[in-house]
Amino acid sequence: MNRWFVYLLECADGSWYCGATLDISRRLKQHNEGKGAKYTRGRLPVKLLVKSGKMKRGDALKLEAKVKKQRTRELKKALVLRS
Repeated sequence: MNRWFVYLLECADGSWYCGATLDISRRLKQHNEGKGAKYTRGRLPVKLLVKSGKMKRGDALKLEAKVKKQRTRELKKALVLRS
């Protein structure tokens, strides 16, 4: 059941948001309609920067938490691209 993705978005204010989902296009649409995460609602529009390969739900949630703990953008992006 490797169907989950971790993704990074860039918000209109230049900040980044990390999330996990089963359907990237649906989730991106939700974010841009203001129905996504509270963080992104006031920072629209958002665009997809990178997404991971498919993985199990538990692995995706662990990676999402790990990415959110990183301080630099380069490390965040590298973690998502490596998986």
